[in-house]
Order: sequence, then structure tokens, then C-alpha cells
Amino acid sequence: MRYRHYKGGIYELVCEAVLEADHTPVVVYRGQDGQVWVRPKTAFFETVEIDGAALPRFAPLG
Repeated sequence: MRYRHYKGGIYELVCEAVLEADHTPVVVYRGQDGQVWVRPKTAFFETVEIDGAALPRFAPLG
């Protein structure tokens, strides 16, 4: 599934995983440039406040 970051980038969710060190659920995702990123699942799906408006950090496209 693809998501748009609130700053405008498009990312593909590759998979969900678990961080070995402390069992934190994480999301593995890839940018349009091919770079792969990992972020805690709670942070990936959280809302952020921009100019007084609550927006999803990553909004699903589709």
C-alpha cells in the first residue's frame, strides 16, 4: 500500500516487523528514491499538528 507523507513524499509500506531489542512494532517503508526506512508503528500512523490542523503523518493513497 502507498502513503503520502504530510510533507508530500510518496512511500510504499513494505511490511510490518518487530524490533528485536525491545519488541517494538515497526513499519518498514520505501521512498520513491528506493531508500528503505523503519519507523515505530505508532509514529507511522500518528497524527501531527501543522498550522493548527491535525493531519495523519502518512495518509493512505488509493
